[in-house]
Amino acid sequence: MSRGGGKGPSLKDKLDGNELDLSLCDLNEVPVRELAALPKATVLDLSCNNLISLPSDFCSLMHLVKLDLSKNRLQQLPLDFGRLVNLQHLDLLNNRLVTLPVSFAQLKNLKWLDLKDNPLDPVLAKVAGDCLDEKQCKQAAVKVLQHMKAIQSEQDRQRQRKLQAEREMEKKREAEQRAKEAQERELRKREKAEEKERRRREYDAQKAAKQEVEKKTKKETVQTRKPASSSRPPQPPRHKHSWSRSVLRILLFLLLCVLCVLATCKLTELQRQPLCVSVNTLYEDVVAALQNHKTLQNMLQQNSQ
Repeated sequence: MSRGGGKGPSLKDKLDGNELDLSLCDLNEVPVRELAALPKATVLDLSCNNLISLPSDFCSLMHLVKLDLSKNRLQQLPLDFGRLVNLQHLDLLNNRLVTLPVSFAQLKNLKWLDLKDNPLDPVLAKVAGDCLDEKQCKQAAVKVLQHMKAIQSEQDRQRQRKLQAEREMEKKREAEQRAKEAQERELRKREKAEEKERRRREYDAQKAAKQEVEKKTKKETVQTRKPASSSRPPQPPRHKHSWSRSVLRILLFLLLCVLCVLATCKLTELQRQPLCVSVNTLYEDVVAALQNHKTLQNMLQQNSQ
């Protein structure tokens, strides 16, 4: 236990049943650890000391039922003061409190409250009243709890509205982001389509140019070949020419055979053979006929003259 003048006796020496009196001990801070070791001390008197504030772990002393913090220099209570849910009697007379923490609304078992001689907020001071007797102090506890619950509800509503606004803002940002992404996708899609159309037009243009060049080249080739083809006489079909040559070859072969037979029958010893006799006779007849034909032509020519 910290004092202005050093270390004092043990807290157990001051414990009387369930009451622990630490008033007028010149305390600058609350010995929370030692108090937590005494759960039987449900009534705690810390009045008339030099306490400026309470440590946050003071709110772990949830076994407290009656607490006297009057005539100190407390400027504020811990934010989680409402954890002292078993507290029924609270004396805060003559401190420097202006407001109470919102968690004060959680002291649902509080039956008695004294806030006199504090520079309270005007609204809170009006709610708390004067607390000049037992009845007024009980009424102060009820009214202050109602007031703090209203403040807590309003803060909860504000917090909910803030969360709702933040959620709506987040949804709006998400919607804007989705719209932006969709717009970017549409832009990329349009650019891709335009690029594809540009390549297609280039391909069509190149293809048309190539066809035009091929057409022009073909036309020039036809014009170049046309005079040469017109100067040559028309030639018969290739298959007809081949057939005529074949017939001519056969006739020449037959003529050659006839001449060979005639030469054999005239110049060799076979001329007395019956076949050669017939051939020679036929030859002589043909020669005679030709001579007669020539004589006839001469006569006709003379007569015509």
